[in-house]
Parts: sequence; C-alpha cells; structure tokens
Amino acid sequence: MQWNRFRALVLFGPLLFCCASPLRGQQNGGQAAAPRSMNDGWPVASASSAGLSTERLQAMEAAIRGGEFKKISSIVIARHGKLVYENYFDGSDATALRDTRSATKSITDILAGIAIEKGLLSGVDAPILPFFPDKQPPQNPDPRKSKITVEDFLTMSSLLECDDWNDFSRGNEERMYIMEDWIQFTLDLPIRGFAPWAKKPSESPYGRSFSYCTAGVATLGGVLERATKTPVPEFAAKNLFAPLGIQKVEWQFSSLGLALTGGGLRLQSHDLLKLGQMYLNGGTWNGSRIVSDRWVKTSTQPHARIDEETEYGYLWWLKSFKAGEKSYGAFFMSGNGGNKVAVFPSLDMVVVLTSTNYNTRGMHEQTEKLLTDYILAFMTQ
Repeated sequence: MQWNRFRALVLFGPLLFCCASPLRGQQNGGQAAAPRSMNDGWPVASASSAGLSTERLQAMEAAIRGGEFKKISSIVIARHGKLVYENYFDGSDATALRDTRSATKSITDILAGIAIEKGLLSGVDAPILPFFPDKQPPQNPDPRKSKITVEDFLTMSSLLECDDWNDFSRGNEERMYIMEDWIQFTLDLPIRGFAPWAKKPSESPYGRSFSYCTAGVATLGGVLERATKTPVPEFAAKNLFAPLGIQKVEWQFSSLGLALTGGGLRLQSHDLLKLGQMYLNGGTWNGSRIVSDRWVKTSTQPHARIDEETEYGYLWWLKSFKAGEKSYGAFFMSGNGGNKVAVFPSLDMVVVLTSTNYNTRGMHEQTEKLLTDYILAFMTQ
C-alpha cells in the first residue's frame, strides 16, 4: 500500500549486525544455523536438513549486507512444517512487528471464509449494498451497483471505477485515506468504463476484469463487522489469531474506527509464516481446524487474470517462480515494498520476506530474485 500522503513511513534503525541478539538469525559467524525455538508453536530444524543450500543462504546474506538488496528486514522459511531458517537484517529481531502493507489483504480472505463457515455471512454471492442501508442512496447511482458481491471485492473485479495502479482513478486508495468514511467513499464510486484496448469481463478469462482496488477490500471489513456484529479485530483475535497462538498485532483504523482490512496490519515474521503454513496445511495449524480445506482451495485457485504470468484468487496472488531449469507454483500474499508470504505446495515450503523498500521501482523484483536465485536455487531435496 502507498501511505506517503496518509502517514509517515516507519524508519527502522541502523544495521547492527555485529550486535545481533540470540533471537536474531546471525549465529555461528553468519552461518545458516538452525533457528532457536521461541516456544510459539514452531518446531525447528536446520536448513540443510530441510534440503536448502546453506551455501546459497550464506551468499544471500552477504548480498543483502553488501547492499545488492535494499531495505530487507527479515527472511523466515518453514519446510515440512518446521522453522528451518530465519534472519533479521534491520537491527531488529523476531519480536518486531512487520508492516507488510497489502500482503495482509489475504487475512481478509481468511476472515471472510471463517464468517461464511460460521453461518454469519451467507456466502461470496452476498450483495454488498444491503449491508449498508444507512449509506444509501450512494452517489453515481447505477443498477449494476446492486449486483456487486463479496466475491467481486475478493477477486478485485467489481465494476466500480477503482484502480490503485492508476493515479487518475477516482477510487485510487490515496483518495480514500483522506476521507472520513471509507465505505461511503467506495459505494459512491462510479461504474468504470473500458478503453478500446482493455478487456471487458465477457472477454476476460474467468469472466472477470481485474482492477486492483484497496477500497473494495476496506469495505469488506465493514461487511464483516455488520455480518458478524463484531469489530474485525475482535473477530480476528477470537477466530484466527488465538488458535494460531498469535498475540501481538497492530491494526490501522479509519477516522470512524473501521479497522483497515485492505492492508497495513502489523504482525511478527513468525506469525506471518504461521498464516502461510496454515493455508499450506489446508486450513489447519497443529492439528486444529481454523478454516475449511474447501475454502483454502477456492481462495487459492484462479478467479481473475492479471497478466500472462500472474493470476488472482481470493486476495491471494498466483504464479510460478523459475529457479534454474525448474519452476515452482505458488500462491502468495504480496504488499508494497516487495513484502511476500509465499506458499509452495510442491515443495511443502513457506517463505516470508519482509522489506521497508516502499514505493520504489523494482521492489517486487528484488524479493522475487531472493526467492529464485537463493532460496529456491540448488535445493537438494
């Protein structure tokens, strides 16, 4: 997410690698040693025992410290259900909260799935407008607005004129943040048109035309609150975070007190890893069911196409990462700065990469390079 006009960026302290604490990944002279247990539910093992190349991990660490990769704050890896690698590059440690921006949109998908399974939300076909009778009639009335559903916002494919990737868009997220009522902002948006070179939904794969819209996901937060009759942070704490053993979270809020479900939720790297592992496990953590396997499968299958290499599920990104001659399919959270929580089902592996390299050219490319050239490269098993 872009916050340059919403609030000041969080600046981390200087790099203090020489003074790493026992919680930091730098141990044994910079070798990729086994992480230390924090008694937070993660069993630990060494990277080499999990088939990762310790030589490539050490080369990665050297490249980050040498400045080849900018503002990387943490890298944490789980394989075969065990924490096998962690390192912190910003002078912090495992207890630090990470602002992964829009990567945490995927948590809104999880909460929607839980609400549906509990019978609190009727389903993804539920129309949006009936949840907000107090905010009607909206500006720019159009009968097509009444047909916008939960699924349209989960897949970034509603017909609202909302595009964070277009500075001229009426629905650009930067315009939302300066408004008091984010939900009203969303409902008031006009229906979008399609330029001659743009594909209409009927011409697009899966019948949906993708348009990245944080405002729609923020409005889903309002849907969740009204459907569950519970503030989103409270619903998430009880139904998602507590079962995962996640205790330390920090939400952002609108002027009216609506929790921002469009991103910016701060979590520890270990806890981001738990979310990915839970989805890798088909919705379970340490044997406890948190969300259904059916919802996980539906969320992580394609519902809209972004480009020739990337598709979109329910607030999860879908693509393959090529390392050498091999290609590994993944579903992943993604946020400004190059932040990622990437799940590789064929490898039984989850990778968290956090970064404060916000609003810069190549921010996503550099974390993808860390994945392909160092983490996925030369895996031994």
